[in-house]
Amino acid sequence: MQALIDTHCHLDTHYVPDPAAVMARAREAGVGGFVVIGVGAELTAAREAVALSARMPRTVAAVVGLHPHDASAMDDAMFAELAELSRRPEVVAVGEIGLDYHYDHSARGLQRDAFARLIALAREVGKPIVVHTREAAADTLALLESESARDVGGIIHCFSEDMAFAERAWNLDFDVSFSGIVTFKSARAVHEVAANAPIARVHVETDSPYLAPVPMRGKPCEPAFVAYTAKRVAELRGISLEALAEAAHENAERRFSRSFE
Repeated sequence: MQALIDTHCHLDTHYVPDPAAVMARAREAGVGGFVVIGVGAELTAAREAVALSARMPRTVAAVVGLHPHDASAMDDAMFAELAELSRRPEVVAVGEIGLDYHYDHSARGLQRDAFARLIALAREVGKPIVVHTREAAADTLALLESESARDVGGIIHCFSEDMAFAERAWNLDFDVSFSGIVTFKSARAVHEVAANAPIARVHVETDSPYLAPVPMRGKPCEPAFVAYTAKRVAELRGISLEALAEAAHENAERRFSRSFE
């Protein structure tokens, strides 16, 4: 079977003391590539993601950005370093960036300003965007449209919206990435999108260490668990896990312009 790609995981030392051990367990589960997200107000995780990719270029791709929770930390110095990091060859996308109106850890206006500024950065460096959106569907889509995010496209990570949102995202050249949420019985809208999305728009992820899929609920999530998510997406689509893995692998390589082992 083609190796799975976990298109969104957090492996910085804040969460994972031993990334090598975590990745070894994932390889045993059939995971051959890791898109490692580096976010945080101090940019430590961004630097670590880039360094990990530099050490393992055929296995790890880095993504750097500013989570909407930390939008209030954005200043010119932080933006300048993010801009420098985003130009590195190890970095395949700008993210995760977006809006989170569930927790409102940063004021919504600051979130929108940071999101727009980082979309512009992605367009400047010519790399796709990884979007975080929670309880902010209308504003997320409006900003993607008004800031010409279609120029670079990207991924709606940890997809938790409905078909109407997905269709607008596809029209903006954004794919959808399914996390452990797709294994939850209550996630009917997500099931519908997973079953009907164009196969070329489908990715699978863990968002580890969060959102462990069924049957691993209650445990810290790891990239190895992406196999459960892929299995559920395949079931919803009525195709084999092998077919889903092959398509998702190709999609990740195309979207991130990176070859994985």
